[in-house]
Amino acid sequence: MKLLVTETKLHLREWPLLLFTVLLPLALLVVLGLSIPDFTRADAGGERFVDAQWPSMMTLLSLLTLSCSALPAALVAYREQGVLRRMSTTPVGPGRLLGVQLLINLGIGIFTTTLLIVAGALVFGSSAPRRMGWFVLVFLLGTAALLAMGLVIASLAPNAKVAPGIGSAVMFPLMFVAGMWVPRDVMPDVLRTISDYSVAGPFAQALRDSWAGQAPQPLHLVVVAAGLVVFGGLAVRLFRWE
Repeated sequence: MKLLVTETKLHLREWPLLLFTVLLPLALLVVLGLSIPDFTRADAGGERFVDAQWPSMMTLLSLLTLSCSALPAALVAYREQGVLRRMSTTPVGPGRLLGVQLLINLGIGIFTTTLLIVAGALVFGSSAPRRMGWFVLVFLLGTAALLAMGLVIASLAPNAKVAPGIGSAVMFPLMFVAGMWVPRDVMPDVLRTISDYSVAGPFAQALRDSWAGQAPQPLHLVVVAAGLVVFGGLAVRLFRWE
């Protein structure tokens, strides 16, 4: 508990990171939703872009930022400074620090997603995820897969200066294939297939489906779960304490 409190205080001091992980998705949701008329125009099915698609993308943006930037940067810096090695000689152990880091990033992701839901309801009259049970399951499964990916990045990054570059090289292509700039519905078949097996694409689609009141597609859940297994296995195999 003391370790959790200490690491939380250190995270709160990193206000630029909090801007990107919490305030940026929230600002994009509200500002673009208010400034682009098509975002609040209902389609043939009566759904607006700000009802499910855009909040899902902003949730994904926050989680990708945490997984590809925040988590690797913190762990690589600790390893480079010898913190993990020194903790291995104490009763605390580096494993607990790793668990605390994962827990903090999960907490930030939950906090940001809650803010997005509340902001959507207050500003646009959007509803909370209509299939809340599915939404929670998809959120936890997808977040775990992305954090496992972040651990792989932390394993491969040689130092703290290189970690952000590797994270960005992973993050932005995943945002693209997930539909951040080109919605998955209008992607060419080849790009849509790539998106379906990218982990981020199925995760975003499953978030959107459960937000809109539909059950996620089984294929999307299987791909996200497979991503958790693959990246989790790689993280266990590759992660270095010193």
